Amino acid sequence: MGHDHSHAHGHSHGHSHAPADFGRAFAIGIALNTAFVIVEATFGYISGSMALVADAGHNLSDVLGLLIAWGASAAAKRPPSPRFTYGLKSSTILAALANAALLMVAIGAILFETIDRLLDPVEPEGWTMIWVAGVGIVINTATALLFVSGRKDDLNIRGAFLHMAADALVSVGVVVAGAAILLTGAIWIDPLTSLVILAVIGWGTWGLARDSLKLGLLGVPEGIDEAAVRATLESEPGVTEVHDLHIWPMSTTETALTAHLVIPEGHPGDAFLAEVAHRLSHDHNIGHATLQIEEKRDCSSGC
Repeated sequence: MGHDHSHAHGHSHGHSHAPADFGRAFAIGIALNTAFVIVEATFGYISGSMALVADAGHNLSDVLGLLIAWGASAAAKRPPSPRFTYGLKSSTILAALANAALLMVAIGAILFETIDRLLDPVEPEGWTMIWVAGVGIVINTATALLFVSGRKDDLNIRGAFLHMAADALVSVGVVVAGAAILLTGAIWIDPLTSLVILAVIGWGTWGLARDSLKLGLLGVPEGIDEAAVRATLESEPGVTEVHDLHIWPMSTTETALTAHLVIPEGHPGDAFLAEVAHRLSHDHNIGHATLQIEEKRDCSSGC
């Protein structure tokens, strides 16, 4: 039997690396949001608005999340070494898990303060809430747009985009809350808005944690159908059986596959392997395929 390694490096669907200019996007996003966190937290404290403080806490977690994602993105570009033969590509998965954990901590801290404010209400300044949150809408929308082009291919980039987009919507909620307080004088609207913000953050955090944990456990990445991949391999000329099929994420953007193909007529040649790798890359977004050809199934380790 033969062991054949076929990698479709040339096809754009085989490797969905984040473009190099995302480094600039990370830098701009971090700078803008760090400045806004300081401004929002300061005015939230001065005005007594728990909604502004909650949003500032979320924005702070996003800044830290962007730093983690940026660091992982840079580490993933490092070449393989004798110790890390895949390089540090999986650091992007660890970054996604870290971001989910970071958001959970932020939720807990903000929830504690919000409950305290519900028990001991303080009247916030509605106009301060409106103007500060209005600035937040602009900054968060601009930051989200920096990552919009990569949101479909990378969990880290998607996380950055979704968090910034959610922040923009949360800031809209704070503006509405400020206006409602000015119109009605009901100070309970502020902590209630904070709870709504936490619910939005929690929903997004759950999705990020679920997806990143799945990748961390080497689950088949989202958007790849194991049955469809198996059918593709079984449809190749001469293949009578496919076994020991494994599909796993190398990072948040790259997927690897190993499989044994039973071909009774013997090794079909390198052109066959190249064609199979191309199909896996083009049809299933699997860029690293390692295929073993067997004339009959090897059951030495069990069938």
